Amino acid sequence: MLIFILCLLLIFLIYAFIPSYISKQKFFNKKHKKEKIIYLTFDDGPSEYTEELLDLLKEYNVKATFFCVANFAKDRPELIKRMQEEGHQVALHSLRHKNFMLQGVIQTKRDLEESLKIMRNLGIDIKYYRAPWGDTNIYLLNALKKHNLQLVYWHVMAEDWEGNTTKDIICKKLLSRTKDGDIICLHDGRGENEAPFRTIQALEIALPTFLEKGYEFKTIDEYEI
Repeated sequence: MLIFILCLLLIFLIYAFIPSYISKQKFFNKKHKKEKIIYLTFDDGPSEYTEELLDLLKEYNVKATFFCVANFAKDRPELIKRMQEEGHQVALHSLRHKNFMLQGVIQTKRDLEESLKIMRNLGIDIKYYRAPWGDTNIYLLNALKKHNLQLVYWHVMAEDWEGNTTKDIICKKLLSRTKDGDIICLHDGRGENEAPFRTIQALEIALPTFLEKGYEFKTIDEYEI
C-alpha cells in the first residue's frame, strides 16, 4: 500500500507539481522593464459585474486584459464583443475553471480544445492563456506551445476574491504592492459575497490614483513575456 501511494505521489510530482512550479518560477524570476506602465488583468469572468467594470475602465480610458472562462463567455457574448470594441485584450482562463493539477490528459485536452472552439465562435483569436490558480500540468504546457498560446501569470494579487475583505483593503494592497511594469491580477467574476463589486469599488479609487502618479495602462500583448 505504501509503495502504491509513493508511486501516485511520484506521478503527481512529475505530471503536475514540478512542471507547474518550474513554469511559475520561470515567469516570476524574469526581469521586466522598470517603467511607468501597469498591465491590468481580470480573471474568472465575464459575469454580471463585468459591464459595470467596463464602464469604469471606459471612464478613465484604461485598457485591460480579460482572461475569460470560456463557458461564461459563451453565456455573455455581448460583453466579449464590447471588450473587443473598446480596445481590451480578450484572453483565455480555461473552460470551467478547474484546477489542472487534478485533471488528467483527456480532461485537459478536452478543456483546452472546447474552450478554444467557444472563443473562436465568438470571434476571438486567443493568444494568451492563464490557468486557474496558475496551476498547470505537463500536458497543458505542451498543448499551449502546440497552439502557440503564451502562458501568463502575474506579479500583484490583492486577494480581492476573499469574502471578508473591503474595497479599502483591496485598494491599499494595489497601491502598495504594484511596481513599474507589473501585471496585476484581479477578478471580475466568482469570489465570495459579491467580491467583484468590491473590486470595482477599489478601482474607483486606485485607477485615478495610479493615473495621477503618471502610470499608463497597457494590455498584455504589449508585455515582453
